[in-house]
Amino acid sequence: MSTPAAVYLQDAHPIREAMEIARYAEAKGFDAVWQAESRLVREATVPMAAFLSVTDEIKVGSGVVDCWSRNPARLAATFSTLDDLAPGRVILGIGAWWDPLAKKVGIDRARPLTVMREIVTCVRALLHNETVTFDGVYVHLDGVELDYVYQERRAKDVPIYIGATGLQMMELTGEIADGAVLNYLVSPEYNVTALEALERGAAKAGRSLADIDRPQLIVCSVHEDRQTALDMARLMVTQYLGQQPHIMKASGVPQSLLDKVGEVLTWPATHEQVEAASKLVPDEIVQMLTASGTPAEAKAKVAEYIATGATCPILYPLGDVHQMIDAFAD
Repeated sequence: MSTPAAVYLQDAHPIREAMEIARYAEAKGFDAVWQAESRLVREATVPMAAFLSVTDEIKVGSGVVDCWSRNPARLAATFSTLDDLAPGRVILGIGAWWDPLAKKVGIDRARPLTVMREIVTCVRALLHNETVTFDGVYVHLDGVELDYVYQERRAKDVPIYIGATGLQMMELTGEIADGAVLNYLVSPEYNVTALEALERGAAKAGRSLADIDRPQLIVCSVHEDRQTALDMARLMVTQYLGQQPHIMKASGVPQSLLDKVGEVLTWPATHEQVEAASKLVPDEIVQMLTASGTPAEAKAKVAEYIATGATCPILYPLGDVHQMIDAFAD
């Protein structure tokens, strides 16, 4: 049985160009397209609707919206609306965001595990056509339902995936979510520990690891010239070494390298800073954290992520996205 593949889009392409990419990925047999919303650049649900409107079968997921900035009732209504457009093809991917960005916009990310549990519980109930009363630490709903006026009142088939990195969030994901969006810029070895946490959480809910889908974001830089591919990925790796060192540390990046890069980068880092710091990052770190190189090398690296538990690679393209899709079309 072949492993499905998906493509990950941020804001590198105009939305109409991204719509064409979604069509191309579907024509090449890809399983899904995921739209990012990690930074204050492109909101996820508008391009998701655009992708759904020009495709017929491919799934479309948010990768990921945050659990803080939308009221859970509005979040449920939004994804119910997307399901109206393309029933059964929408995935709600949700995450706990990250600092310092959240703090800069006035969000206090206190008790993220509790908040995530409350959000997922209530959004799922609303999508299942239930009337929800909930008085939690963060969520407060009083007899709320998706109050359809003209359309058919039905439960919406929108699975909820949590974008988790930390092991506590991973364990919660195993307990309450339909799937885990495994993070990018982690090594395949990180997956082993992550899946152990997922399995512990699943056991709490009387489930097994097999009950939890596990697509994984993978930075993918494909070029016939190996060094060109590595250099394209090196800039992204460098940025994350400086801005999200907790993810890098979880993947086994030496603290000494994190410290050196952190001395060069501020937040937000300028392109010049990233370029300067990238000279500190060796090829082996780029190869450890990404699927970069010739098409054959990139495919071999993706196979390592699958071997350590990913069920579907969500390929984050650097460079020519069509070339990457073609490389993984089989």
